[in-house]
Amino acid sequence: MAWIYLVVAGLLEIGWPLGLKIAESPESRIRGVITAVLFMGASGAMLVLALREIPMGTAYAVWTGIGAVGTLIVGILLYGEPSGAMRLGSASLIVIGIIGLKLAHG
Repeated sequence: MAWIYLVVAGLLEIGWPLGLKIAESPESRIRGVITAVLFMGASGAMLVLALREIPMGTAYAVWTGIGAVGTLIVGILLYGEPSGAMRLGSASLIVIGIIGLKLAHG
C-alpha cells in the first residue's frame, strides 16, 4: 500500500506547479495559489503515509521524480512546451531511476 501512496503523492505533486502556472495570470492568481497549496498539502500527506514503510531517501527521490516527469508532460501537453529528444530522453532516465529504486526496495 505504501507504494500506492507514494505514486499518488508524486502525481499530486504535479498540481502545485500547475497551480503556480495558473497564478501567473492576474485574474486567476488567487485560484492558482489556492490550487498549489491544496496540491502541496495533499501530496505531502500521501508522502507521510508512504514514509511509514519506504525509506526516506527512496521515497523522496521517487516522489520528486514522478512530480518532475509529470510536470514536464503536463507542460508539453497543456502549454506547448518543447518536447525535443533531449528533454524526453532525460525524462526517461528519471523514469528508469524510479523503476530502479522500486526494484531495489522490493
